[in-house]
This record gives sequence, structure tokens and C-alpha cells, in this order.
Amino acid sequence: MRRAAVAVAAGAMAVSLAACGSAAESGGDKSDSPGSGEKKGDAITVGLLLPENQTARYEKFDKPLIEKKVKELTNNKGKVVYSNAKQDATTQNQQVDTMVTNKVDVLIVDAVDAKAIAGSVKKAKEAGIPVVAYDRLAEGPIDAYTSFDNEEVGKAQGTALLEALGDKAKDGQIVMMNGSVTDPNAADFKKGAHSVLDGKVKIGKEYDTKEWKPENANANMEGAISALGKDKIVGVYSANDGMAGGIITALKAAGLSKLPPVTGQDAELAGVQRIVTGEQFMSVYKSYPQEADIAAQMAVALAKGEKLDSIAKDTVDSATTKGVPSVLVPVVSLTQENIKDTVIKDGIYTIDEICTAKYKAACDKIGLK
Repeated sequence: MRRAAVAVAAGAMAVSLAACGSAAESGGDKSDSPGSGEKKGDAITVGLLLPENQTARYEKFDKPLIEKKVKELTNNKGKVVYSNAKQDATTQNQQVDTMVTNKVDVLIVDAVDAKAIAGSVKKAKEAGIPVVAYDRLAEGPIDAYTSFDNEEVGKAQGTALLEALGDKAKDGQIVMMNGSVTDPNAADFKKGAHSVLDGKVKIGKEYDTKEWKPENANANMEGAISALGKDKIVGVYSANDGMAGGIITALKAAGLSKLPPVTGQDAELAGVQRIVTGEQFMSVYKSYPQEADIAAQMAVALAKGEKLDSIAKDTVDSATTKGVPSVLVPVVSLTQENIKDTVIKDGIYTIDEICTAKYKAACDKIGLK
């Protein structure tokens, strides 16, 4: 696994990471004609719409990091107004309407449902408000996009799982627990994972997990155990850490003496702690500081009527819009072996945060001190 982890990490670590931090919002006057493309000063308003608050990353990292970078880029004159849709696409559409009514200068939108948001993106565009699609490729006339290389996420997960299985890949079956069908990233994760796993291991059961909820993954895993038999499952592909937690709970409840390897994504604190104890085999660490930094740069530039040539060197096509300026951030396969070189080195967590009393012995065992 070290070879795979280091190989994936090498590409990501070559890209400089922005420092982690947060800042309180400050005020500032807006221009009278938001989003109309003319040059503006620093007193801009950025609307930030995030999809849900069950995954720890959005409130803990994305929001404060974007706020901090916007302030940095606007000499503390810019401000961020924020709403979280709590996994409800209708609510998010209403939030876009509110921000259009309030004449924000630019929107950063991480869509609950990439298709359902298209009409609201169009409304913003018609009001002269540019839209940055953040983390998920929203449909509609978006102006920019930043995320991670999502197929590479699935490939990293699948590669790690195969290496963890070794010869067992030939004998048993795995369960695939994919993400929500409303999230286009989930389809990319699945595609990447299948490109590695297909033909190498038998997939006994596969699920698309409604709303990415851990409790839904738990119920699906219980069904898989019942259908396949607990002793026939040699590994589990889980698309993220939250679902991995629900899966591992189901595996424990089934009475397995030794847990099969389970993948994850997001490097959530609970996921990292499960990796430390060996309950979860791996996660995928994604540099939220870098993604947030790029989104803020895009948003501020667009709000000021500037081009994105110096920020976005590539383009992507959505189902509705071609040639969207884009930046894709590399990812890292996270295992016990590189916790220090990833989430600790980048300031996401401290050793004390990971190695609480409950995990102290496990941390000591793997040399995490």
C-alpha cells in the first residue's frame, strides 16, 4: 500500500497547499451594479451556497477557508454571505433566488442536485451574477468550476482495496457502496473505481446510497450481509468516510471477528481515527485549503469583471455548458503510513486531535506521536 499511497501523494504534494484557517465575516459596501462585467473595487459580496452539513468538511473547512481567502484578496473589504441547503435541492434553489434578489456580485455554488440547480444558475446569469461551480459540476450556464480529479479518487480507492485484499480478491466478494445519484461526483468516483476493480474481484452487491447518509449505507450493508453471508464479504468499497462509519457499524453488528478492508474519502477526523485503529483501511485526502483558495480566486476575479486566464488553464464540459474554465486539484490516498505527511503536515488536524485517550494506544502502535 505504501507504493500506491506515495505514488498518488507525490503528484498532489507537488502542488503547494494554501494555509488552513478561518476568519469572521466583515462588512463592506457593494457596487451598485453587481455582476455586470465592469471593473469593480474590493467591496464585493460573494454568495456561498454549500450542500449539506452532515459531512464535516463544509462547515469546518470550506466555509471558513473561502471566507478567509476572499478577505485576503479584497483587502478585507469583501464579504461572504452564506447558506447551507442541508441536502435539500428545493431549499438550495430558494437560497439562490434570495441571493439574486439581494444582488450579490458572484455566487459559489456546491450543488445538492447538479441538474435541479440549472434553472437557478440561469436566473443568476440573467441577473448578471457569475456562478462558480464548487466541488460538483452544476448544470446551467456556469462561469467556472473547481473540484478534485474525481475519477482519480475512485481509482485510488479501488487500487488501495485491491492491494489490501491481495490473494483474497480471487476468492471472495466485495460490496460497493457508491454515493448519491444526485451528485455527479459520485458517478465519477464509481467510474474510477470500476475501472480498477472490474475483472479483478467479484462485486457481490452494489448500491447507490441515497443522500450519502451513513444510516442508509448502514441499512444497505445489513442487506448485503444478509444476502451474501458475512463470511463471504472480503472487502467493501465505500465512497466516503461517513458511509464507511455506517458500514463498519453493520459489520461489527454482524459479529465479524476481523473486519474486511473498507475504503473511504474526505479524511474526516472519525475516518482518520478508524484508520489509526485499523477498522477502516484508507481514505482519500483532498486538499480543501487548495480547492477553497482556487474557488475564492475565481469568484473575486469574476466579481471584478476580470478574466480567469491566469487561474484556470483547463476547461471542462458539463451536460449543458461547454468549455467551462476549470481547475482540478490532485488527491492523496491516505493510510496509516502517511497520516503525518498529509492531514497533520497540512494543518488539517493535530496529533492531539487524532490521538485522544481512546486512540492513544493505537497511535503509539503505528508511531503517531
